[in-house]
Amino acid sequence: MCLILFAWKAHRRYPLILIANRDEFYDRPTAPAAFWDDAPGLLAGRDLQEGGTWLGVTRTGRLAALTNYRDPASLKSDVPSRGRLLSDYLRGRGTPEHYLRGVRRKADQYNSFNLLAGNLTELFCYSNRGGLLAVPPGIHGISNHLLDTPWPKVRAGKEALARALKESRKPSPEGLFALLADRSLPPDDQLPATGVGLEWERLLAPRFIVSPHYGTRSSTVLIIDGRGRVTLVERAYNGSAEPWMTSRFDFQIGKARKR
Repeated sequence: MCLILFAWKAHRRYPLILIANRDEFYDRPTAPAAFWDDAPGLLAGRDLQEGGTWLGVTRTGRLAALTNYRDPASLKSDVPSRGRLLSDYLRGRGTPEHYLRGVRRKADQYNSFNLLAGNLTELFCYSNRGGLLAVPPGIHGISNHLLDTPWPKVRAGKEALARALKESRKPSPEGLFALLADRSLPPDDQLPATGVGLEWERLLAPRFIVSPHYGTRSSTVLIIDGRGRVTLVERAYNGSAEPWMTSRFDFQIGKARKR
């Protein structure tokens, strides 16, 4: 993922509302969101190159999402896939804090990342560039820096999500997808300087990224209400202007169905 916006315990009816764009090279093989054959309780897209994922939720209420931390000068080759950190948590049974403390002990083996891990009652964020923290209630955002770093798309995205939740007692996936689809470009003097050069900073600055070879591959809306009812909707783009596939999953924790 390259942009995650979420409301954690900030809405009276919905403890978690999380929306995200996954940005990736179009030629990286990917499977859309589904319950995994080798882990039937795990709902997520899948990176077919390394076997991990970028966002997922389980029938028992475990949830996780990840963004890479952008720092090309620190990139290492031949390191484990960061996406497996998510799938390992989602397959497990331990508390999110305990799991992330374990990740922290081996974090220098990985390229830089931000990892959200939680369940129906608690949510933690760990970055091997920033540390471990319990996420406080509120509206939050992560792009390719630390939690709530005020990059333009994070700051504007959080503001837009807050407005959407204030205007509606029941947020609609359609409205949340519209929020993720924003392609506006901030002025150059507001862009971060992450070492990729101005041309790439511009390309990566919108919430929804489009270019010939790299961009927003999918958008996801995840909503969990106070009774443990889960809705996950994914739209796949893969370089298209419009989604070529939309998948929706609705289930009560403990029982799932697709429609």
